[in-house]
Amino acid sequence: MNYYEKLFKTNEDEIDKIDIPKNLDESVKKLKGILNNCDDIIYREFNVGQNQKLRFSTVYAEGLADKVLVNEYVLKNLMMLARMTSPDVSSIKEKVYELIKNGVLSVSDLKEIDDFNKVIENILTGETVLLIDKWDKAIVIASKGWPMRGISEPETDTVIRGSREGFTETLRVNTALVRRRIRDPKLRIKQMQIGKRSKTDVAVLFIEGLANEDILKTLVYRLRAIDIDSILESGYIEQLIEDNWRSPFPQIQNTERPEKVAGSLYEGKIAIIVDNTPFSLVVPTTFNTLLQASEDYNQRFLISSAIRILRYLAMAISVLLPAVYIALLSYHPGMIPTELALYIAGNRDGVPFPSVVEAFMMEAALELLREAGIRLPGPIGATIGIVGGLVLGQAAVDAGIVSSLMVIVVAITAIAAYSIPSYSFGISFRLIRFAYMVAAAFLGLYGLMLAALITMIHLSNLKSFGIPYLAPFNYNMSLKEFKDTFIRVPLHKMKERPKFISKQDQDRLSNHYSRDSLKKGEDNSG
Repeated sequence: MNYYEKLFKTNEDEIDKIDIPKNLDESVKKLKGILNNCDDIIYREFNVGQNQKLRFSTVYAEGLADKVLVNEYVLKNLMMLARMTSPDVSSIKEKVYELIKNGVLSVSDLKEIDDFNKVIENILTGETVLLIDKWDKAIVIASKGWPMRGISEPETDTVIRGSREGFTETLRVNTALVRRRIRDPKLRIKQMQIGKRSKTDVAVLFIEGLANEDILKTLVYRLRAIDIDSILESGYIEQLIEDNWRSPFPQIQNTERPEKVAGSLYEGKIAIIVDNTPFSLVVPTTFNTLLQASEDYNQRFLISSAIRILRYLAMAISVLLPAVYIALLSYHPGMIPTELALYIAGNRDGVPFPSVVEAFMMEAALELLREAGIRLPGPIGATIGIVGGLVLGQAAVDAGIVSSLMVIVVAITAIAAYSIPSYSFGISFRLIRFAYMVAAAFLGLYGLMLAALITMIHLSNLKSFGIPYLAPFNYNMSLKEFKDTFIRVPLHKMKERPKFISKQDQDRLSNHYSRDSLKKGEDNSG
């Protein structure tokens, strides 16, 4: 048993094991007692042999099992077996599993189990269970097949250039989307169940030889430590395993894009895919990672670098602009050029509220419009967001409640906030923006600098599975680690993986490759 097998091994199945009764009637009665008043659980019994000496019973959940597969490849074949006229079925009893596996059922996957808990678990996950009289085991027939959403483009993580495939709510579809992009035999997919009642399937994906073993060990320990009734979405797991639950900043990246997960795995990170949700998790994550988009690597480096710098600028604007406006107008008007100060004073003539009240009113109204736009159906929500903002802003200015300059400040802030690729990261900045506005209202620019200092101290102390949140900015690394930060150097210069994540195979681009070698090859071919 290697390191990874030991890491994911659990002995809870042996502890909770319940033997399957040999008597078929007793097994069915026990099942019906546990699954009482469950009209979607279907039982079907068969008798084999002229004297009906051998009895079978199939059990499956209607709606979770593929009805066509069950009818055509399970029930039909078992009924053919039931029409056997041989009076002696003792040979069948002795080798029942081999007979069913090799000569009766034409399905891709069969397995033998001897735990009654596993019988119930498999039925409730969409498998068909075959119980046989006078046999203390059961056969699980792979028959999962429920209605599911097709693969479509993610709505929350759009790109201009890149794949149009997004994760769905089905675990195996999602792992297959990742496997298509990583045809490496060292890609490991380890599955576990979390939730005492929901028993939600959770898959941990990593590339053996690239993933940091310390991070993997920490992740598995935290997942095993979760003791909760149900896991309905990956957000449950994210909140239960993150390092600092008090922080407003996300310490685990979530994404709907398979290529983003694949790219993270190639860097030595670890992915968590949860059944019933299209949002997968990636650990560890950093401040810098959350400001990157997957299409950054599909564009030329100059374009990608310019867009990244623009994102960092947009992040600063979304947090600081309203607070700076409040501080300058309330405490430091002398720092504003004279002509601009006179224009602002004339623009605010007749406004009954101080600038801080103006800002809070407009920001609160904007957040309400955002929330309304999200909850309403797609086309209506977009209309509410755009038209509502225009109408509300114009009406507020005409009524003399706010100045037109404040409307411009709030609009620029909103546009800047939308430039942040990660939705959860953007919400964090929208939240702390109000704290910065309060600090500016009380202490002006000094309060703003104090708030910025507190934020930097918090970010410096924050970690994601042992990796500093501000890495590589606060990491003891060479300039090589800054090749993929606020700028992105050409791909042929990014020969190594981030050292603060992957400590094993560092090379991702061969040292034999260079632009000069390409030119020499062209000259020789000519």
